[in-house]
Amino acid sequence: MGIELLTTTRAFRRRLDLTRPVAREDLLDCVRIAVQAPSGSNRQPWRFLIVQDPETKQRIAEYYRKAFAANLTGRVIRPDQLADLSSGRYLAEHVHQVPALVLVCSIGRLPEPAAPPRLASFYGSIYPAVWNFMLALHERGLGSCLTTAHLAYEREIAQLLGIPFDEVTQMAMVPVAALRPGASASGRRAPAAEVTMWDRWGGA
Repeated sequence: MGIELLTTTRAFRRRLDLTRPVAREDLLDCVRIAVQAPSGSNRQPWRFLIVQDPETKQRIAEYYRKAFAANLTGRVIRPDQLADLSSGRYLAEHVHQVPALVLVCSIGRLPEPAAPPRLASFYGSIYPAVWNFMLALHERGLGSCLTTAHLAYEREIAQLLGIPFDEVTQMAMVPVAALRPGASASGRRAPAAEVTMWDRWGGA
């Protein structure tokens, strides 16, 4: 994996090919790379639940669309957010057609409220594995994006999939599909110098 892969792995939505299946062997191989990620105290709390059954995907998609619509209610959308909003809406409308929905979970559930250090360790022990997974997918010509809208209905989805809600926390859902032809370019980002400070907050 090189610099190009790191800088061109995007949140792919519209380029997902909804017509081509994704092989279980490819998904499992990407999970093998995902679990090489670091985790707090080397706990390795991750679990990957891969959903390919059409009826189950349809049920998940219904929750996803409700949550996506609720998230937009009352929001003021800036002009620079319109493209991302359109892309997100496209995924919400078609998520049931994506060949594989990968739910990334963590063993355990934090008490409420949880202290910031525990929150940082809990979530920080999962998202490096998610990113590894997405990089490995892209290297194989597969696309994905990290989504969390379904978590508004985490308990309902846990019941649907047989996830023990009190013992396992859903952290993300990663839709996976082959990529349609097209260039994978670096995203528009602020220059590193503009987002970097030295020695103290605001230090030039």
